[in-house]
Amino acid sequence: MTSAPERAAAARSGVLLYSAIAAMVLLWSANFIVGKIALREFPPLICGGLRIGLAGLFMIPAYLWQHRRAEGETWDRSDLPVLLFLGICGVALNQVLFLSGLSRTSVGHSAFVIATTPILVLLLAAAAKQEQVTPRKLAGMTIALAGVLLLNVLPASRQPGAGPSLLGDAFVFLAGLTFALFTVLGKQISRRHSAITVNAFGYVSGGLALAPLTYWASRDFSYSQVSAAGWVSLVYMALFPSVVCYLIYYYALQRISASRVSAFSYLQPALATLMAAVALGERVTLPVVAGGAVIFSGVYLAERG
Repeated sequence: MTSAPERAAAARSGVLLYSAIAAMVLLWSANFIVGKIALREFPPLICGGLRIGLAGLFMIPAYLWQHRRAEGETWDRSDLPVLLFLGICGVALNQVLFLSGLSRTSVGHSAFVIATTPILVLLLAAAAKQEQVTPRKLAGMTIALAGVLLLNVLPASRQPGAGPSLLGDAFVFLAGLTFALFTVLGKQISRRHSAITVNAFGYVSGGLALAPLTYWASRDFSYSQVSAAGWVSLVYMALFPSVVCYLIYYYALQRISASRVSAFSYLQPALATLMAAVALGERVTLPVVAGGAVIFSGVYLAERG
């Protein structure tokens, strides 16, 4: 039987844990809105290149801290090409596609389309023979993808700024596909290296890969015209969703099951949509509500299949 001080300490630990998870969900949800603000002043390619480069710099201290504490993490020369490929494909290409899509569609559409990423992970994992597609998973995948179609088939009301568009949704969907590829291909290497190591190398190599393109795109871009809000938005995107949220995520995984942590991700699209309505004036339309509900149902069914 536990003593009163032990119960009090456990309660405080639980409050800290779930407060951190709540902060993680809010920070990830806000990333869609902050991204919209940054894209008002930066072209997608420059925004993506700077964000990934800064995130790589922010990840280095986290990697060094983790590396000092890690035990049994061994290196193989063959790991580097894989890590570099993951950085170029799963980080650099992912961010360029995501920001290109976000600049062309609404926050609501972006958030719900990104919510289909677990479905893409299941499909790629099945192709790589890492997972088996059961009838229930197949039904969930079909329902979730039907939800994406609903987002674009149902008529939508006019919205301020960049409203929903099929092209924008397609870019965001491809961004989810590159992240799914990152997840599946990184599965083997993640058995030897921590997620922080994989992400640190991913952001650093992704930033280096995009550096020439970022420099080329910056030739005719006037950085002096970028407002304080634009720079703060860029730093936010590089620091909080890319570094702080991942550290919270891994902290939570050490204390509760992965399924309980991932369950909180279902809140992100709804929160992002509501935050966009308040901060950006985007309307919560029937296609967003209907398509989002169908996507949620499909993803939930597939993950429980």
